[in-house]
Amino acid sequence: MDNFLAARSQMALSLGFHIIFSCIGMVMPFFMAVSHFMWLRTGNENYKNVTKAWSKGVAIFFATGAVSGTVLSFELGLLWPEFMKHAGPIFGMPFSLEGTAFFIEAIALGFFLYGWGRFNKWFHWFTGVIVGLSGIISGILVVAANSWMNSPAGFDYANGKYTNIDPIAAMFNKAWFSQSLHMTIAAFAATGFAVAGIHALMILRKTNIGFHSIAFKIAAVFAIIAAVLQPLSGDISAKFVAKTQPAKLAAMEAHFNTERNAPLIIGGIPDEKNKKVDYAVKLPGMLSLMINGDTNSEVKGLDAIVVNDQPPVSVVHYAFQIMVALGMLMLGISLLSFIALLRKRAWFKQRWFLKLFVFATPLGFIAVEAGWTVTEVGRQPWIIQGIMRTADAVTPMPGIVYSFYLFTAVYVSLAIAVVFLLNRQIRMVPEIYDINTKY
Repeated sequence: MDNFLAARSQMALSLGFHIIFSCIGMVMPFFMAVSHFMWLRTGNENYKNVTKAWSKGVAIFFATGAVSGTVLSFELGLLWPEFMKHAGPIFGMPFSLEGTAFFIEAIALGFFLYGWGRFNKWFHWFTGVIVGLSGIISGILVVAANSWMNSPAGFDYANGKYTNIDPIAAMFNKAWFSQSLHMTIAAFAATGFAVAGIHALMILRKTNIGFHSIAFKIAAVFAIIAAVLQPLSGDISAKFVAKTQPAKLAAMEAHFNTERNAPLIIGGIPDEKNKKVDYAVKLPGMLSLMINGDTNSEVKGLDAIVVNDQPPVSVVHYAFQIMVALGMLMLGISLLSFIALLRKRAWFKQRWFLKLFVFATPLGFIAVEAGWTVTEVGRQPWIIQGIMRTADAVTPMPGIVYSFYLFTAVYVSLAIAVVFLLNRQIRMVPEIYDINTKY
């Protein structure tokens, strides 16, 4: 493994872990705030127990997210010094603001965790809401920085120099809204299905059914709403990618030839040598329709892209197909859940229905990982789209492969610790919480 591959692998590993920690850290506070609100309104102690249990989970993921995020910030400078030399002054603002949001989140979480019985009950609830809002803002700011890499703005580039820098224009580049919307909804869907699935499993095991039923319903509602909205945000993102990163779209669809009435390709095995896709289902004209609103419109293929500027087609295509397929599965479960909410409430107690959510537990996060693979690998060979190649940004320092092995061990250990702590938390009997705490 050479330095370039080791650096990319280490960054991919770090992002792969951090994105799960950060998604859960962004979304779980909202689940917590809803259950807390319901306890304040109803006095049902199960809501309070759920709130306290979830708050411990939020604390775990806040800590792990902080550690993995800090590692990422250092890796940007250590692994990609040429990139940071030029890009830092341009897109540094969202990272600075994200730091502010992070500090607010940390303070609010401290107030919430240690505020039981010490604050006004509604102020205490509000601190939990602030944890969620600041977490969402942090996530949007980080995605804004990433979107700048896909849609660079806020500077003029000529003769290898970056001039007329405008950090505001860089932060609010053309891609920030579509990427932030898609990522935020994905975080809610992934976390919602994961949390709902865990509590559904505990219900099936007949463990503390009252406690887990409440937790399941709150998480499931967030999950199914997000899963229904996700295809809409995906459509917005895909149309933007078609306009600004045609090579990425062509790789996503394994669309080798520029043509009108372009088909939508479902599945298939890309044959990059012979420029075709085997064993795929092709829907004539649908890609043209989805991208341009006209079945006869032209869609640019990989043949219109210089070979050295093309991303790895197979990786991007498979990742995109996995993301879409899992999104459709979650959408199907969501539609059944809306039927259950509106007409078939008894389904929520049926084993087959709960098993659907248990099955869906990992789907959202697999889809998130696949989506980020599309985003990052689909931009290759560029680290800044059309401006700087990834190979030109990597550190010349030798021995990165050993750093990769070390960080792999660290992240695997961190993941094991998180699983252990969460497993212990999930199995805790709700009655151990102090149900006599009064405001």
